[in-house]
Amino acid sequence: MGRATLIGFSAVAMWALLALLTDASGQVPPFLLSAITFAIGTCVGLAARLVMPVADRSQKIPRQVWVIGIAGLFGYHFFYFTALRNAPAVEASLIAYLWPLLIVFGSALMPGERLAWNHVAGALLGLAGTVLIVTKGGGLAFDARYAFGYAMAAVCALLWSSYSLLSRRFPSVPTSIVTWFCAATSMLSLACHLLLEKTVLPDGLGQWLAVIGLGLMPVGAAFYAWDIGVKRGNIQVLGAASYAAPLLSTLVLIAAGVAEPSLRILAACVLITGGAALAAKSLLMRKPAAKEVNA
Repeated sequence: MGRATLIGFSAVAMWALLALLTDASGQVPPFLLSAITFAIGTCVGLAARLVMPVADRSQKIPRQVWVIGIAGLFGYHFFYFTALRNAPAVEASLIAYLWPLLIVFGSALMPGERLAWNHVAGALLGLAGTVLIVTKGGGLAFDARYAFGYAMAAVCALLWSSYSLLSRRFPSVPTSIVTWFCAATSMLSLACHLLLEKTVLPDGLGQWLAVIGLGLMPVGAAFYAWDIGVKRGNIQVLGAASYAAPLLSTLVLIAAGVAEPSLRILAACVLITGGAALAAKSLLMRKPAAKEVNA
């Protein structure tokens, strides 16, 4: 599998730490947590600029790149938090997690891309595994009272899939630009916190370390790795493989003693890994195509 696709998948692996570290961060409200962690993510980008290619001062970054980047990072988190406030977490999370499927289907509209049956089948298998993880083997109960929250979760899925697909249209824009997307997201999150939330800071060294860990990996390095993946990797494979995030997150929680193993987890593992392998079948059986550029 191409190097850029693997780098993109490393973002999925880092997002698997999100639930554990968020739980360990205490009672910090969502927008404040977002503001702090994206500020740390900005620092990650500033440090990475020492080794990553940066935009030439003469290179003009298209205006739409700024809109896509800030709407993607801040918009996703804003609408996700809004969805959780206005709908049950299980249903809202499942709707929001339609973004990998939207990436796979939406990639067919991208120049130079071709959607094959195995990409669709792999994404659907991943979705089935995600349903098992999110619902914990139970049923779903979509209630009209929570229509607004469900709509916000759908916007969330559309925003992240659109951000991922549209970023691919600007491969010449260096990944270092994500630094400023993180900075803008941090400032906008802080504004939302001041307007909507009561300030509760991490309590003690352990919670602060969890917040720093969030900023360094799931909210920091992961977004830079994802940018490389969606711009230079195989986006269909990356989209289908993204369904591994909730599975990996659950496995991390099991390893940490926060959750218990079960047959449901095993079944989800089979569905998600099988789906990812099916989506990657054509890529694994051939040399990297010209459209996949090593990062």
